[in-house]
Amino acid sequence: MVTLDELADTSLLQKPSAEGFGLLERTASNYKSLDTFSLPKDRQYQQQFADIYFLRLTKIKPAVEEVASAAWEGTILGGETATKVDRVLDVRQGQLCWVAGTVYMDMPLKPSVLEDVSKDRWISAPTTVGHYYSENGGESIMLEDDSGRIRLVGAILKDYFLVTGCIIAVMGTENVNGEFEVIDLKFADLPPQPERWSLSKPSAADGASKKPKLKGEDVEMADVPAASRPSKKIALVSGLEFSGTDTSYAMELNLLLEFLLGEALDPSAQSELTHISRLIIAGNSIAKPSHDDATTTAAEKKPHKKYGYDSSSYNPLPSQLLDTFLSTLLPTLPITLLPGELDPANTSYPQQPIHPAMFPRSRSYTAAPVTAPEEAQQQQQQQKQPGWLDNVTNPWEGEVEGWRVLGTGGQNLDDICKYIDSDDRLGMMEAMCRWRCCAPTAPDTLWAYPFQEDEPFVMRECPHLYFVGCQPEFGTKVIEGPQGQMVRLILVPSFAATREIVLVDTETLDVSKVKITA
Repeated sequence: MVTLDELADTSLLQKPSAEGFGLLERTASNYKSLDTFSLPKDRQYQQQFADIYFLRLTKIKPAVEEVASAAWEGTILGGETATKVDRVLDVRQGQLCWVAGTVYMDMPLKPSVLEDVSKDRWISAPTTVGHYYSENGGESIMLEDDSGRIRLVGAILKDYFLVTGCIIAVMGTENVNGEFEVIDLKFADLPPQPERWSLSKPSAADGASKKPKLKGEDVEMADVPAASRPSKKIALVSGLEFSGTDTSYAMELNLLLEFLLGEALDPSAQSELTHISRLIIAGNSIAKPSHDDATTTAAEKKPHKKYGYDSSSYNPLPSQLLDTFLSTLLPTLPITLLPGELDPANTSYPQQPIHPAMFPRSRSYTAAPVTAPEEAQQQQQQQKQPGWLDNVTNPWEGEVEGWRVLGTGGQNLDDICKYIDSDDRLGMMEAMCRWRCCAPTAPDTLWAYPFQEDEPFVMRECPHLYFVGCQPEFGTKVIEGPQGQMVRLILVPSFAATREIVLVDTETLDVSKVKITA
């Protein structure tokens, strides 16, 4: 970890040297954003949510069955050969078999929409429980498909992270109680990984004549001269939480701004910071309102205002502070902005981009809207260049410096943590990659749009970099797939809680964190 004090040494207190310094110029960013999680403008919410599970099972089940078949084909236990069963309800008692399906977790504290409807709760209250599992047990693990469901039991289930919505294959036999005794379990594992620069070509300044491959924590670049490869960096930050009332870390926010701009640092540190080619803000840029309506007495409550907004309850200051922060950086640093749980965007997954109208000073840096006839709109959308300020969805997928990147604002991981009695968030991120689904608990406990024709949460291609924002603490590791895939996982800490940002080297994908202290 590097602190800001270490970057700004005592040379700042000395008189200027006679040596002149040239004009510093920030390194250009090679960047392409994908519309994987964009919703249609005429979206409807009348359809059922069950189609998401069927689409997910249809897309992932063939890969799971392929892995299971390679592992269990010809397996003999107790003189009996394991056979494949196409449907869950075709399992027979005493028969050694294996079957693939969707996991469903029946948990005591998990919220139930059907229960809310039965009790005439038409508007579901926000979930307040910290976890869905009970300290006394009582959880049931089910495996289901379009034919039905069966309960899974066995000690091996405790060795894996399992949540509602993940697709698995299990081998075992049905016992006298009608439960499936699991003796082995398989996932789809990491999907195929595209080569670097698969969507775009590097600029001549990058000098990348060969597509490098991530290998552990290093990159093979034997055919590329080291002098022709500038060491670019990507800055990741989340949880800025600009507030209109809380000023406890306003100094750190100003120091962060000066750090990214290269101000208040010595010339050598400024030269290093010019290699930060892009800033990615991963959710929760706006803080949660400090006032609590539940504590307001009936006498203090004002009547509901039908039209317009109530100026006494609306505080425009947080968005103005964020707009000022962005507009100060944008002339020199491109920014990718993901919404989070607290930001002014839709609640259901995938969250759509924050509207540029929220940023009167910064919106001039966004891309021009697509205005074309319907037949040419799709073609223009594909050719559309991202703006210097790129408001994107959450989750978001894109290509940065040739690497395929997948990132979220943290709701998907936070919801998974409620299913599992563990603090291993990196392990849960790895499990999502091996399940090939970045939001498996949607739409069961994570509100989501009711997709009918596609399931965008399924990972069709393996990312090189996968980050999750708004986490309690920083963490990172590299995972490997069966076909040599390498994925760098990063837990981006909340800046409001930790005062930390993350820097990623775009040649090696090595990660470092910087702590901003006043």
